[in-house]
Amino acid sequence: MKVLTQNQWGKVELCPLADDFQQLLISHSSCTARVSLYGGHVLSWQPKGQQEVFWLSQDAFYQEGKAIRGGIPLCWPWFGAFSCGDGKQGGNHGFARQVHWHVDDVIVQEKNVELIISWEGAQQHELWPYHARVVQRLVFGKEFEQSLSVTNLAEEPIEFTGALHSYFLVGSPESTRISHLDNVLFDCKLNVLTQQNDVLDNCVGPIDRIYYHNESIEIVDRNLARTIVVEPKDTGERVLWNPGKDIAKSMTDIHLDGENQFVCLEAAHTKWQSIAPQSIQTIGQRISIKPLD
Repeated sequence: MKVLTQNQWGKVELCPLADDFQQLLISHSSCTARVSLYGGHVLSWQPKGQQEVFWLSQDAFYQEGKAIRGGIPLCWPWFGAFSCGDGKQGGNHGFARQVHWHVDDVIVQEKNVELIISWEGAQQHELWPYHARVVQRLVFGKEFEQSLSVTNLAEEPIEFTGALHSYFLVGSPESTRISHLDNVLFDCKLNVLTQQNDVLDNCVGPIDRIYYHNESIEIVDRNLARTIVVEPKDTGERVLWNPGKDIAKSMTDIHLDGENQFVCLEAAHTKWQSIAPQSIQTIGQRISIKPLD
């Protein structure tokens, strides 16, 4: 274990996560948190006096080539499945969540801890051969902020889709309500129907929807008596997902009954975005907790 920085407000340590994986442990007067450098992956954030905000599977894999189940996996540079006209297939949700990120800066301040981590590469995948630098700014305190900035270092425009695939810990999906999504247009990935709208009584799975919504949303959790406020930044859609019991049983990295402990609400660009050479594009989110009204 190595202390990267420490002062009167808190400290950040670098320590093993599993095998060759490393994580950052954050201890601050306002919160505790963990970040895996494999995948640039937020594992945990718990504000002082609050319960843990993110769900992390007890059966998550910590292996090269596999994504970590829970926390905030990054879906980049594509969201969902990706294939080319010649039939070549890319893995689900891109490769950013399966590469090792570097620590660029760690700042412990009175109100929060700010981390800057990055990844840079070219020819990372045969379906996405571009040269890019990707930087995450993560701020942990009473509130949480996350931004993902992509710089195009290639000589031609590059395209991407992506999402901040946040797993929120809830008392149960049945007791969880997201009224801001009522009657908002969505595409359903389960029945492959588009431009639908309805009223969500709860978040019980299976549910897999892309909502055309980019404003602040409140996840109201009656069991844990709290409201999670999620504010997207510079994204086009919101993805709501829970696998439900039957699908979760087939997923070896979701622990028993795990699907009854989380709701995924993702700030996303599900439509292709173009970045000009030497230009930057950023997506992000801000998360805060407030007591149930």
